[in-house]
Amino acid sequence: MTRQQSTRLSTRLPSTVLQLGAAMALAAAATSVHAQDTPASGEQASQWGLGLAASFDRKPYRGVGTDTTALPLVMFENRWVSVFGPGIDLKLPSAGPVSFRLRARYSGDGYEADDSSALTGMDKRKGGFWLGGAAIWRTGVADLSAELLGDASGNSKGNRFKLAVERRFASGAFDFTPRLAAIRLDEKYVDYYYGVKASEVQVNRSFYAGDATVNVEAGLRIGYALAPKQNIFLDVSATRLGSGIKDSPIVEKSNQSAVRIGYLYRF
Repeated sequence: MTRQQSTRLSTRLPSTVLQLGAAMALAAAATSVHAQDTPASGEQASQWGLGLAASFDRKPYRGVGTDTTALPLVMFENRWVSVFGPGIDLKLPSAGPVSFRLRARYSGDGYEADDSSALTGMDKRKGGFWLGGAAIWRTGVADLSAELLGDASGNSKGNRFKLAVERRFASGAFDFTPRLAAIRLDEKYVDYYYGVKASEVQVNRSFYAGDATVNVEAGLRIGYALAPKQNIFLDVSATRLGSGIKDSPIVEKSNQSAVRIGYLYRF
């Protein structure tokens, strides 16, 4: 079995850091309900937690298998700051039910040429740091959010805009949070991560300049309280890729999926 066909245990820092941030965000959302849903009276007490998680991600590039990552979890939140791995939110004053945040994130998007034989001869596409803002509107029926981030690292020089809706349901020790999101990626982002430059053209790989596109993601997060301070979670998601990505000659799938499981202890 070739490397591209098998499931790989990722040891590269960008992939691990990205999965850390994603898994920690899931754990925090599943376990800090009181902090999110209860209005603060005075200064909100700090909360932090430690745990473990595993992530299974399948990217759409040709010949690239599933990335399997095991990692620690760290969570911290207080009245002013929310930290999930490589992501930091600075909390701004709210306007009624709408809260605002300045947001910094690290993204492990991209690939290396040796990830797949289909990528041989391609230049490395690097992840990067993203800066921007977000707004969250808690309607009482569902939580609506909007996020706009730009590539501060200068690798893709692109930006991405995300609209999402989710609703949490609780039943005994379980909680269930389905979500739906639309993510617009501008042409600079798509061209950098899915385009093919003239210098990368081969017989079986034509030139491709990416266009702006919209991905649609559906997911479900399930949490279970083992004890008052202990939680486990499972998160599954599937993303339907927009035509600007699907049409790329280095892409073979029209969707990508991810599964994350983990345990978190809150102090």
